[in-house]
Amino acid sequence: MNNELIKTIKSIPPLPDNITDLEEFKRLNNEDEVTLINIISRDPLMTATILKVANSSLFGFRSEIDTISKAVNLLGINFTISIAIGTVIQNSIKSNLNAYNVTNDDFMLSALISTKLVNSWVATIEPTLLKDLVLPAFLQDIGKYIISQVIQSKKLTTQFQEEIKNKHDLSIVEEAFVGYSTSRITANIFKHWSLSHNLIFSIAYTENIDACPKDFLKQAQILHIIKILTNVTEPLSENMITLASKKALEYGFDVDNLILCINSIKRKLDL
Repeated sequence: MNNELIKTIKSIPPLPDNITDLEEFKRLNNEDEVTLINIISRDPLMTATILKVANSSLFGFRSEIDTISKAVNLLGINFTISIAIGTVIQNSIKSNLNAYNVTNDDFMLSALISTKLVNSWVATIEPTLLKDLVLPAFLQDIGKYIISQVIQSKKLTTQFQEEIKNKHDLSIVEEAFVGYSTSRITANIFKHWSLSHNLIFSIAYTENIDACPKDFLKQAQILHIIKILTNVTEPLSENMITLASKKALEYGFDVDNLILCINSIKRKLDL
């Protein structure tokens, strides 16, 4: 990894204690909602983001969700933890996605679609992986904030955006400009923070399937397909659906089942 990327990753501050508490809560498979609510309630940004997500069109709950208790009950413990951790991580990196010509809200939407795909598609093909994939699906594109920072510092934003328009495949463009794709950078960020090996490995090989250890192969394949579909510059576009369908076929997944799940999410978002 080049020196600028290493320096940028090392400059990211340590995660606050509430993330450590959430990681421990998740590691112990704790299902005590009261404990989780107490951890989240200590952080106003975490609380506000979870309530915003719970009230988004992606879920379409009939009444307003105005308390963390209601949000946890409706979103589920794993999903709530993913949103909470993602919110703090995004805030800790203190960058933007201007190089990709998208906003933090665009990023959040793509991350939410990722978790919806886990909860709908993965639940039908590999239910045993459901719990393990919610968090990496939500967080796997965090590395884009580092790439965006480096691209802007080099004053290459215009060229970078032009290449994205021409190629659609973000990983190819990222590697051409900074030498690494988002997945590798995300994994290195999480290594810097000493997060769990399961989280790091499942993301690290998403775009390098051939080198993926056998124990993480299925997770990496699923995350790769989800990553394509939730391309932050054009989530669930026809281009991305076509590319993801080809990968699903290559990896031996039922493409028709994947398309059904995609269409269900698109209807909820009115896409």
